[in-house]
Amino acid sequence: MSKIIYHGHSFVEIRTKDVVIYIDPFIESNDTEIAIKHCDIELKDAKCDYIILTHGHADHFGNTIEIAKGNDTTVIAMAEIADYLYSKGVKSHAMNIGGAYNFPFGKVKLTLAHHSSSLPDGTYAGNPAGVLIYTDNKTIFHAGDTSLFYDMKLIGETNKIDIAFLPIGDNFTMGIDDAVKAAEFLRAKTVVPVHYDTYEVIKADPNEFKRKIESIGKKCIVMKSGDSTEL
Repeated sequence: MSKIIYHGHSFVEIRTKDVVIYIDPFIESNDTEIAIKHCDIELKDAKCDYIILTHGHADHFGNTIEIAKGNDTTVIAMAEIADYLYSKGVKSHAMNIGGAYNFPFGKVKLTLAHHSSSLPDGTYAGNPAGVLIYTDNKTIFHAGDTSLFYDMKLIGETNKIDIAFLPIGDNFTMGIDDAVKAAEFLRAKTVVPVHYDTYEVIKADPNEFKRKIESIGKKCIVMKSGDSTEL
């Protein structure tokens, strides 16, 4: 059984029997545009065995370097990001879209995401990605930052997704209605909205999303920073 904890924005933690995995660990920022303290944990308390990055933008790359160096963490990311991290003295495992690899905790596969990607210092970060994680006989999908695209239907047809994390904040990613269609394509048992309200420009109503998801017969969990669920 895996425990999943939502830490705000797009930061998701997965705890298996043996390891702790962070996805897009955005904890602290000097960005004064952030309207609220979005994360429930402090950087000094962040500890994990693996970090998986969907792309290089600051609100997803976040505090990866500090966490990784402090915990001897391995970072799983697109090849360009992995190479960048290696140059900074961080252990990394390079991947690319469509590729999968078996790690001690299970398999990771990167999927398409339609967005952009650069690192906080402007370095080219390759393509953005979504991520499928197969662990403890469950399948977890984190879409990263993306628009709606029809290949999500293929992802749903070829995977039995137990839980999917989908952005709903609009402007930079899917908005609510497109994310509902994405949930339909993905056939996930449970859907969780992410990437909203952290900035004024991505304000969205998660309860509206929940109502619309439930209207198509799917389960939706609206998680606040610090909330958890088990698979």
